[in-house]
Amino acid sequence: MVLVSFGAFAQHDHGSHDDKKGMGQKMEPMFKDKDLGIAYGHYIHLKEALVASQTNEGRKAATKLETSLGSVDYGQEAKTEAANVVSATTLDGQRKAFASLSNEMSTLVKGGELSMGEVYLEYCPMANNNAGAYWLSNQKEIKNPYFGDKMLKCGSVKETIN
Repeated sequence: MVLVSFGAFAQHDHGSHDDKKGMGQKMEPMFKDKDLGIAYGHYIHLKEALVASQTNEGRKAATKLETSLGSVDYGQEAKTEAANVVSATTLDGQRKAFASLSNEMSTLVKGGELSMGEVYLEYCPMANNNAGAYWLSNQKEIKNPYFGDKMLKCGSVKETIN
């Protein structure tokens, strides 16, 4: 009976790993530069917090991103932009600062080498008072960090970085 229970648990656990990949989603990209990979992971955490309209979680992720960018070659500009997200006192302020941060992170990611996976450069023409803004994502599916659930699907993939 114990073996049967364990087998059921193991099967259930295995199933949950498949769920994390989601439908059509790929594994997280990996970078040859480990420090850039760590920073990118914090950037994605920040993006997801903004998608979910979570100001406090966004601040935590931006703080970790700012710290991690200190170890990334040519990361000073992005580090400065991450600090602007940290110091923003409102969700709208974070989202505005995230636009400049995303431009800097795009430059770093394009200049870095992926050892596995893809990164998608996505764009929303309505962000920043219709000036438009970019962001990076691990998946093609649009989840807009500038509007959250108000306009979650607004945007398109502009480039695939691999």
